[in-house]
Amino acid sequence: MTVVNKAISNLDDSFGLVVTHQDLAARANERTPSAVHVSVDNFMASPKYDEIVELLHRTNGTNGTSVADVPAEAESGGLGALLPESAIVLEGTARTRDDAITEAGQLLVASGAVEPAYVTSMHEREQSVSTFMGNSLAIPHGTNDAKASILASGLSFVRYSQGIDWKGKEAKFVVGVAGAGDEHLALLGKIAQVFLDPDKVAALEAATSPSDVAAVLDGVTV
Repeated sequence: MTVVNKAISNLDDSFGLVVTHQDLAARANERTPSAVHVSVDNFMASPKYDEIVELLHRTNGTNGTSVADVPAEAESGGLGALLPESAIVLEGTARTRDDAITEAGQLLVASGAVEPAYVTSMHEREQSVSTFMGNSLAIPHGTNDAKASILASGLSFVRYSQGIDWKGKEAKFVVGVAGAGDEHLALLGKIAQVFLDPDKVAALEAATSPSDVAAVLDGVTV
């Protein structure tokens, strides 16, 4: 099967299955009325994924190519290479979601990854759909229209030991993301891979220096 990432505005009625965040479900339905639609509120730990796999098994059968067959991304280095220690904060000062987005975005600006306009687009993205992923992780990032504000792919990392209220969910880790070119989706996937690993999350919780955080992320290639 072919799996692609699309902005809602770029969808048409040629897709068979569409998975969206629940905040975008109505818009997706309008553009792809013939598709099977699945909406989730937790990108990382939703039981809906098991239902999708079961649906595909029933529809396509289990012999031959795996229903999860997706070409692997080329590996070029660890996530830590995109995260300078100056962009790692172990105790964030923000106390609200919007301030946390600004804090993560300003670190991206300071590291030279993005122009200041990108921070504004991160807030615009959040207004359209929550970037809370589950497992205490939020990954604020800019809109597709903000690509021109990205100077180079980069990450920022802010830990909040007291947690941030993220639209009713608690975020303790906020990772700002700027993906140049076609790297955006791969970066999001690899960050999610880190936070699906309890050992890596525990290591990030226990980190006492920026180098500790970078070491955890360096083990995940992009």
